[in-house]
Amino acid sequence: MASETKTEGAQKAGLGVVAWKMDEVEKVAAGTGYSTAHGGVIEGERMLVGYIHKPRGTGSRMHSHPNEQFNFVLQGTLMGEIDGIPFKAPKGTLVHVPADAPHQMIADPDDEDVIFLALKDLSHGIIGMAIDGKMSGPHFEKGFE
Repeated sequence: MASETKTEGAQKAGLGVVAWKMDEVEKVAAGTGYSTAHGGVIEGERMLVGYIHKPRGTGSRMHSHPNEQFNFVLQGTLMGEIDGIPFKAPKGTLVHVPADAPHQMIADPDDEDVIFLALKDLSHGIIGMAIDGKMSGPHFEKGFE
């Protein structure tokens, strides 16, 4: 099994390790240039799992990536837009992002920080590309700059 990962700083599954305490996995930027998302990422052979944190009132600017994604909200409320469809996803909600769909996800400023599991196929790493092509920083709701 190869030990390389598509996400810089992610850990590779296998290699004698079969279980991880996700809140203790080394954190990586999970949206460099367009999001405040960060957390531990484990990559297998065909999929990755991220234990992702977004401080309330912050999140991503509109972006996309070529891999399909599911987010399962563990804490807080995730809100935003996926392919033109607005959503609000409290704890216990599963969110689906189709491959290549433009989307933006923000931790609701009226709730606590968001923690979610991100599950993606490994046709690409965890980081996408801002729709405007400018990797110039994350989204901040008013008062959360």
